[in-house]
Amino acid sequence: MRVLVIHAHPVETSYNAALHAAVVKSLALAGHQVDDLNLYAETFDPVLSREERIGYHDIPSNRAGVGPYVDRLLAAEALVLVYPVWNYGLPAILKGFVDRVFLPGVSFVMRDGKVAPTLTNIRKLAVVTTYGGTRWRAILAGDPPRKIAERVFRVTMGFPALTYLAHYDMNRSTDASRAAFLAKVRRSMERF
Repeated sequence: MRVLVIHAHPVETSYNAALHAAVVKSLALAGHQVDDLNLYAETFDPVLSREERIGYHDIPSNRAGVGPYVDRLLAAEALVLVYPVWNYGLPAILKGFVDRVFLPGVSFVMRDGKVAPTLTNIRKLAVVTTYGGTRWRAILAGDPPRKIAERVFRVTMGFPALTYLAHYDMNRSTDASRAAFLAKVRRSMERF
């Protein structure tokens, strides 16, 4: 399976970077063809420009500034997102990727004023993430990152199978808790 892995963390020595490395390695060991997209390493520009917004609905010219990223997304059969939860949301670079690449004609089309999903090439979706706070705290805040995965991404992809792996309470994590979660991620990606 062709798997696009999108990583969004600026520090190459972070725990999140270790999760990213484990995802890529485990998927490759399982025989998947991995397209590894590290947004920071590729210096992806997350800013949706004035011109891009004006031309947002002009298909296919709306792809002009992000064509290679669109091609990678459309070539994928599965998508794995690896990122930390910051302020109960996606890191800005990942949110900018979604804003700039999940375009009309790419992730959806408008039919009679209604959105219809078009990223149905994605049959599997996985999120590997970390939260600073506890699961309970995330629930109290409404857990926006989980809802984005379960409701927004899955809808634009025609409801692929979802795997959501989260290490909560990173603010008080231990070597043991991080090692256990890393092992869980490896096992999950080997079975992906």
